[in-house]
Amino acid sequence: MSQFFNIIEPHIIDDEMLQKAIEEKCPEDLGDTAREESLNVKVVTELQLSFKNILRIDNLWSLENLTKLQLDNNIIEKIEGLESLVHLVWLDLSFNNIEVIEGLDTLVKLQDLSLYSNRISKIEHMDALQELQIFSIGKNNLTILEDVIYLRRLKSLQTLNLSGNPFCSEEHYRLFVVAHLPSLVYLDFKLVRNSTREAAALKYQNLTKPLEQEEAQVLALQEAEDAKQKELEYDQAAFVEYLNGSFLFDSLHAEDREAAKLASLPGVGDLLQAYPSWINRVLSRPICRGRRNIMCCSTEQAKDLDSAVTYKKEFVLVCGNLYNYGLEEYEKREAEVSKFYKRLHEIQAVNQQESKRIISDFESQNQKRLDELSQAGSGEIAESKQAQGKEGINQLLDALLTLEALVSNDLECRDLENQHHKKLMEIAMATVRKLEHYELEEDFPHDLRKLFKDKNTIVNILNTSHSIRLRKIDKRESDMLCNTYQWQISVTGKAFQTESDRNRACIKKIICFINTLKKELETTMILEPTE
Repeated sequence: MSQFFNIIEPHIIDDEMLQKAIEEKCPEDLGDTAREESLNVKVVTELQLSFKNILRIDNLWSLENLTKLQLDNNIIEKIEGLESLVHLVWLDLSFNNIEVIEGLDTLVKLQDLSLYSNRISKIEHMDALQELQIFSIGKNNLTILEDVIYLRRLKSLQTLNLSGNPFCSEEHYRLFVVAHLPSLVYLDFKLVRNSTREAAALKYQNLTKPLEQEEAQVLALQEAEDAKQKELEYDQAAFVEYLNGSFLFDSLHAEDREAAKLASLPGVGDLLQAYPSWINRVLSRPICRGRRNIMCCSTEQAKDLDSAVTYKKEFVLVCGNLYNYGLEEYEKREAEVSKFYKRLHEIQAVNQQESKRIISDFESQNQKRLDELSQAGSGEIAESKQAQGKEGINQLLDALLTLEALVSNDLECRDLENQHHKKLMEIAMATVRKLEHYELEEDFPHDLRKLFKDKNTIVNILNTSHSIRLRKIDKRESDMLCNTYQWQISVTGKAFQTESDRNRACIKKIICFINTLKKELETTMILEPTE
C-alpha cells in the first residue's frame, strides 16, 4: 500500500472532495426536497474519506453535526482540524502515519476511536475522552508497558486493542493490562474471563492498591472542586457570584495603600479589624509603649470596636440578603422561560397535527382529481379538472402558510460605606486636633505625622479612598443590572432567532411540497378515450 501511495500525489480535504463524499452517501432515489436537505452540510452526520491519499485533515469545520468520520487508509501525519466536530462519536484514523496522540480535546462525546497501524510511541492527551468505550491502538510503536496505566482515567473504556505493539511480547503482558484496567471486557479481540481477572488482581495487587488509594483521594478533591465550581456557575447565572460572604467587603480596601497607613490611628485599627490580611499586618505593630497598644483599647475604642463589628456584620448581611434575593429572582426567570417554551412547543404540536390533517384531506381529494384527470381525455373536461387541481393546490398553500403564521434593586452597601467613611473622618479630624495641640504620643508613626501636618491632605486621602470604595460598590451594582439586561436580550433574541429559523425552514418545505404537487399535476398522463 505504501508503494501505491508513493505513486499518487498527496491531497488535503478540499470543498470538492467533501461535496463528492457527501453526494456518495445520498441515495439516488430521494425526492428533490429530501435530496437537497441531505446535501446540506449542517445535517450531514456521517462522512467517509478512506483511501483518498489525504496528507492533512482540514476544512471540516462546517460539519458541526458529524457523528461518524472515517479517515482510515490515508497518509495523515498529525491529528488536527477536528476541533469543531464536538458531536463526533466514532472516529477511524487507522492505517496512517500519525506519531502523536493530540487534537482530541473537544471530542468529549467520542465513544469509538481507532488509531490502529500508525507510528505512535506513547499513550497521552486523552483526558477529555471520558465517554470512550472502544479504543484500538494496536500495531504501533508502544514499548513501555507501564504507559497502559494512563488509560485508568478513562472510566468508560471496555474494549481495548493493543495487539501488534512491541510490549505485547513481554511476560505476563495480558495479566498486567487486565490488573491495571479492571473494567475491560475485551482485550485484543478476546473476552477477559473472570479467572484471568482474579489472577491479574492477585499478581499485581501491590501495584494496584496504592494507585486505587491515590485515585480515591484525587477523586474526592475533584468532586469537592466540581461542587464548588457548580455552585459558582449557578451563582454567576443568577448574577450574585461572591455575594454570599465577605468578598465584596474585603475587596473595598484592596490595593488602597494610602488608606492602609491610617490603620495605625487609635480606633481605626479596631474599625478595620476584619479587613484583609495586609491591613492586619499593619495593625499588628504597637503604637504606644507600656501596657497600651493597638490590641488593648480604651472604653471609647471599645465603642468603636462594637461599631466596626456591627459595620461588617451589617455589610455582609446586606450582601447575603441580596444574594438570596438574586437566587429567588433567578429561579423565577428560569420558571418563566420554561413556561414560555412549554407553551411554544404546545402550540407547535397543535399546528403540526392540524397541518397533517389538512395535508391528509388534500391528498385524498387530490388523488381522486388526478385519477379523474387521467381518465378525462383531452378537451374542456380535462382543462376543467386541471384547473380544479391547481386551485386545490393554491388553497392548500394558503392554509399551510396561514397556519404557520399563527405560531410564529439598589445596594444598601453604599449607605454602610457612607457611615463608615463618616466615622473614619471623625477619627482623622480628632487626630489632627491632637497634633495641633501637641497631644499625640511620642512614638506616633512618623509617616502618619507627615500626613496629618496638612488637614487638606488627610481629607483628600479619605475622600479618595471613600470614592474608590463607592465606585467598587457601584460597579458591582452596575454589573448585576447589566447582566440582567443582557440575559433578557439574550433569551428573547435566542427565542426569536430559533422561531425565525424554524419558520423559514417550514415555509421552504411547504413551497417545495407545493412545487412537487404542481409538477405531479402537470405531468399526469391524460388517457385518450377508447373507441
